[in-house]
Amino acid sequence: MPRKAKPAAKATEAATAATGVQYWLLKTEPGEWSWSDQASAQGGVAPWDGVRNHQAMKYLRAMRTGDRCLFYHSGAGAASRRVVGVVEVARTWYEGEGDGKGKEATAGGAVDVRAVGEFRNPVPLGEIKKAAGEVEGMREFALLRQPRLSVMPVPAKVWDWICDAGGEFVQDGEAEEEKV
Repeated sequence: MPRKAKPAAKATEAATAATGVQYWLLKTEPGEWSWSDQASAQGGVAPWDGVRNHQAMKYLRAMRTGDRCLFYHSGAGAASRRVVGVVEVARTWYEGEGDGKGKEATAGGAVDVRAVGEFRNPVPLGEIKKAAGEVEGMREFALLRQPRLSVMPVPAKVWDWICDAGGEFVQDGEAEEEKV
């Protein structure tokens, strides 16, 4: 049976204090790095790099091992803008490194993230916008207020709502049960 993300406390600060886990959203163009790229990376782990915005880099630096992140596909068409899965921070911020095989160092630095699970039902941006008046913290959510920001914190209640709207997620390595 697929597992739901662990329930969060009543507020992001309370969740962080109680569990140490923070929630984030990471945006990517699917043509450059998609969920399938992330999931098929060795062990599902890959660096999250290429971030240039100072605020987004500040958020990357604030991430800790075990923090959970929504994996968001951005794009030109409204249909492509959606949350598709969950990743977990596997390695905290590090300065750019090369791989020793001629690959350039990650500019500015990176965090490594591991694929945790793909949502059964990707959550479109339009659905998130519609919930702005219904879900506590949604109106202040940076995805709606600063839509160009590529890395942002996610309030705990917004995290819970998105995970529920996504129909939960299938954890990496688990088979999804067939409906009878």
